[in-house]
Amino acid sequence: MPARSAPPSPPRSGSSRGRILLGAGLIVAAVVAVYTNSLHAPFVFDDLPGIVENQTIRHLGDLRTVLAAPSNVGSSANSRPLFNLSLALNYAAGGLNPTGYHAVNLALHALAALALFGLVRRTLLLPSFQPRWGTLALPVALGSALLWAVHPLQTETVTCVIQRTEGLVGLIYLFTCYGFVRATDPTANGSARWKSITVAACFLGVLSKEVMATAPVLLMLFDRTFLAGTFREAWRQRRGLHLALFASWIPLTGLILGSGGRGGTVGFGLGVSSIDYLLTQCKAIGLYLRLSFWPHPLVLDYGTDVVSGPGAVWLQGLLLLTLLAGTSWALRHRPVAGFLGAWFFVILAPSSSFVPLQTQTIAEHRMYLPLAALVVPLTAWLCLALGRRARAVLAIAVVGAGLATIERNLDYRSTLAIWEDTALKVPENVRANINLVLELMAAGRLDEAVRRGEALVATFPDYSEIHLNHGTVLFAAGREDESAGEYRAAARLDPKNAEAHYNLGNIKARVGQFTEAQPHYEAAVQAKPGHIAARMNLALSLAKTGHLPEALAQFQEARRRAPENPEPLIRMGNVLGEASQFEQAAQAFEEALKLDPGNASAAANLAQVRRILQQRAGAR
Repeated sequence: MPARSAPPSPPRSGSSRGRILLGAGLIVAAVVAVYTNSLHAPFVFDDLPGIVENQTIRHLGDLRTVLAAPSNVGSSANSRPLFNLSLALNYAAGGLNPTGYHAVNLALHALAALALFGLVRRTLLLPSFQPRWGTLALPVALGSALLWAVHPLQTETVTCVIQRTEGLVGLIYLFTCYGFVRATDPTANGSARWKSITVAACFLGVLSKEVMATAPVLLMLFDRTFLAGTFREAWRQRRGLHLALFASWIPLTGLILGSGGRGGTVGFGLGVSSIDYLLTQCKAIGLYLRLSFWPHPLVLDYGTDVVSGPGAVWLQGLLLLTLLAGTSWALRHRPVAGFLGAWFFVILAPSSSFVPLQTQTIAEHRMYLPLAALVVPLTAWLCLALGRRARAVLAIAVVGAGLATIERNLDYRSTLAIWEDTALKVPENVRANINLVLELMAAGRLDEAVRRGEALVATFPDYSEIHLNHGTVLFAAGREDESAGEYRAAARLDPKNAEAHYNLGNIKARVGQFTEAQPHYEAAVQAKPGHIAARMNLALSLAKTGHLPEALAQFQEARRRAPENPEPLIRMGNVLGEASQFEQAAQAFEEALKLDPGNASAAANLAQVRRILQQRAGAR
């Protein structure tokens, strides 16, 4: 008796390859259209410590250093090796030209939108959804992905280069979920291969950002909600796959422990209490929800202020408690709605709960993935309620959101423009106002910078950083005596303010008071041992006061701390030349040229020293 062939699988509505490719093309075109005007935006805010000052990305050949990521305080690349590697690849391709970095961010965002497109479509084609949603799978997926991709709330993630951390982990997160659906779909082939791909993606994700830790939790919930029906059955059917996903927590734990609390900016005992931070997150989540539906005004930096009492956020707290309670109820009685609520809250939990993130208490980029929990059900409801008319409504929404994103990107056209925008929208943000003053100074608008600086000093007289930057502006305006007074005030308020001591040292050294300059340079390098400029100036002041061995020791320490920087060698060569130690000076200049063969100063000084050595040899 011949073996009976298996019945063919039912056709999957909305899965025409041509229509899928057309939808994918529309998504990519939309992303390119709304973000093209961001490609020439300058580095701003955390881009500076994370990219411009990140020495590890400059040596792609030394993968160990690149993957170890920088240890400098506050760097977004700290203990995020895959992210740091992506920056190193950018640097190898184009140095510090921002355009290449923005292009990669744009590409990652387009790929993430495609991953969301595939995830939503394949989820709606699962057997549990097929009867009701099969014919709507493609339009819901396309509408969701388009609206998510062009939503103005995503601009910080895409346009601020350093927020590639969010875009990269977002892409990997969505692809991991997509791979899970492919690996568990009972009507699909190649599930074993997709299981391997899913696990590999999850492990890559934890090398990008800590939020990836939530992926195994949500995938277990996805299995229970859309596939197995219960946690017990999900565990029975796919124990091995879930164990492999949860195993990604092992390397993540090592990275978190190695980050030192993200360089001392995350964790307890850093000046922000857990209660105050939690109350601030009530305000933050209420803001995120509002911006999801009405994305204005958008702000680059909300500052570091925290809410100090429940009275200020009681309404937002009540809303948050209601949503959490509703999600808990829905997880049991309305599992699909419960999963969407869990997606929103679980992904936000690492940054928006009770563990303080000192440098940014509110940040729009944290909504990159959670936004999908709002966009997808809204799009699905429109498609179900309006049928084909939903296309027109969604098209209007996508075009409107896209135009708003294009307009928002204009705020990033210059560092001055973005800080003017930020200070206008959050006038109480001290950090934004400090940056605005510095940008006004850089733009040559010194009178305006001085006026703003004076207002800040009057408003925040006990803020060391304000005195420091006001001193810098006054110095640029030629008011040197007043600037020294501001630097002294900054150092008095914060004895560990390295820049204040460094600038005071420079003022003394400018008029030949090298003995008086030394204590300030010493205080600067004690407060910030990696301050190479202060260490070199300390060495020069030591040399000027007849302490050559101590000066050479400082140059050597500068070399040790910045082995790829030729400047300590050049300065040391000059000091050795002035001390008539020409052989040692020539050696220093030669080593500097090995680091930077095109350095004109090192080449000229070496030529001069060699002439002196030749003259001496000829005179013997």
